[in-house]
Amino acid sequence: MIFITAKFRVRPEHADDWPRITAEFTEATRAEPGCLWFDWSRSLDDPTEYVLVEAFRDDEAGGAHVGSAHFRAAQETLPPHLAETPRIVNATVPQTDWSLLGEMAVPESR
Repeated sequence: MIFITAKFRVRPEHADDWPRITAEFTEATRAEPGCLWFDWSRSLDDPTEYVLVEAFRDDEAGGAHVGSAHFRAAQETLPPHLAETPRIVNATVPQTDWSLLGEMAVPESR
């Protein structure tokens, strides 16, 4: 899968509205057949920073995402709300879902 994490620094006056601002883009991306997940989180330390964790089935699904109409629309509608260019980590990993974090395993309840 293609695993992507991106940090978005939002202009302070738009930070509280970011989930609403990105809602249409988020919903459309989650509906893509090759999207495994597309999840936003807000930083606990910086209320203007949002982190996007997303994954796509393979290169073809990632390409379809970047070529989609909703991605092109987001390229136009999202930057005016940003304080800087988002930062990204993008990697291909040989799995299709989250792995368990064994170092913090929770015992099964009986």
